[in-house]
This record gives sequence, C-alpha cells and structure tokens, in this order.
Amino acid sequence: MRLATRILLSLNKLFPPPVHPFNLANQGTMRYADWQFERGHLTLEHYRPFLSPEEIMLDKTVLDIGSGAGGKTLYYATLGVKKIYGVDVVPHYEHEARALAAEKNLSDRAEFLTADATALPFPDDHFDVIIANDVMEHVAQPEAVLREAYRVLKPGGRFFTNFPPYYHPYGAHLSDVIGIPWVHAFFSEPVLIEAYRELVKDLPDADMRLRLRLGDPETNRTRITYINRMTIKRFRRIVEESPFRIAHWRLVPLRSFLKPLAAVAPEFFMKAVVCILEK
Repeated sequence: MRLATRILLSLNKLFPPPVHPFNLANQGTMRYADWQFERGHLTLEHYRPFLSPEEIMLDKTVLDIGSGAGGKTLYYATLGVKKIYGVDVVPHYEHEARALAAEKNLSDRAEFLTADATALPFPDDHFDVIIANDVMEHVAQPEAVLREAYRVLKPGGRFFTNFPPYYHPYGAHLSDVIGIPWVHAFFSEPVLIEAYRELVKDLPDADMRLRLRLGDPETNRTRITYINRMTIKRFRRIVEESPFRIAHWRLVPLRSFLKPLAAVAPEFFMKAVVCILEK
C-alpha cells in the first residue's frame, strides 16, 4: 500500500462520511429508491426562481435521464405528468424502479428503460420536458447527450439540469466511505482508488460499488470512470456550443456565508450548477 494511501486512510478516520443512500440501504434504514423519492422535491426547488415544480411537470410528457432506482422519477409523476419515462444505463435499476412504481400505484404514468442517453429509444420531438439531476458530471459524452436531448425534445421544450461541479467538496463521488472534503484536490486518482478499495472491501455490496466507480474493478486501478470531471467552465462552454438556448443559468454556493469565497473560487465553493435550456 502506498504511503499516501495510508495517510489518506488515517485522515479519513477524522471525517465521518455524509449521509449516503448506499450506506442507508446496507443499514436497513432506507432503500435507495425510497431515498430518491423523498429527495425528489429538492431537485425541483433548484428551478423555483424560474418555474414552480407544478409548472414544470403538470400535463407534460417527461424524460428523466439518469433515473437510478426511479424514486425521483416517481416523485415527479405525482405532480400531474401526462407520462414520464426514466432511463438509466444500470440494468438492475429498471427492475427496482418498476417495482417501486407498482408499490406507489404509478405504473400507468411512469415507464422505465435501460438506455444510453446518447442513443435514446424515442422519436424526434417527443418530450415537453427532459430533466437530468446529478447526471452531467457522469456521462462520458456530455456533448452527445445534449444533442440527443435536443433531438427528442419538442420545439419549445426545456432541458432542466443541475449537478455538483468536479471541485465540489465531494466531487470525487467517493463520499460513501471517504468523508474528507476536497480529497481529490490533495491525493492522486490511483491513491483514491486504492483507499476506496480498502474501505469497501468488507461491505456486502463492495462489488457493486467498485463496478459503479471503476467500470472494471478487476483491471482498473488508475481511473475513476464514474465521473467525467465536469467543471463549471467546461459545462458553460458545452452548453454555449450546443443547439440550445440558455433560458436560465445559476450557480448555488455551498453555504450563504461562503458567497465571498464562491465569487473568488467558484469551482471549489459552489454546491450546484443549475441550468435550463430551451429548444
């Protein structure tokens, strides 16, 4: 084990990780899908300065990209959507989402598919609304995702997205077991991976976590494939070069008292990028 990894593991004992759905599921406290459902309203609150949740969803045909286990998607369904589709690249999420839809009597208005956001199985001009919560920091081809979203949106349709930028305190997306804020600014990626492997090795869902973060955990020891290192600057450039019109753009500081720091170093002190694009 590297010396840097041992230092990280020692420091990590001083920083309890934030609440994470994987850990809640392991503790038997709450399923991932239920955690998503409970937090669905928080996603839509990001857009309230522009539109209310009901205005976004009511009587709309909606696509939720990166729907995970379907909890958020089903929360949106309760707001009066005409029809909502959730897509994710993880196959087992489709089954979990459909089961939750049945539990909540929402199967008639919510449908789930395993699909790549760069090649959606929908016709042109199909959706009134597309929402992508905590997605744009993960996709390997963000430009292609925006092009595909533009294709399947109706003229006048809107694409709603929010995500934490890469240098957010937990932008490495390892906070299920690593609680050190900005850990990825201080340690190399191979060190992060070695520490993460060590911290999850005895967990019942260790293989799932490693495959999610690393793609192929048997061979990948140098790169976290779960994230694309999306910065605020990079995303702004991508949307400006896309066919969309920017209807709303907002950066949300980590805390209100950190606004002065966020103004000086936004990549490190912003909680979320919030963007609404129009076709």
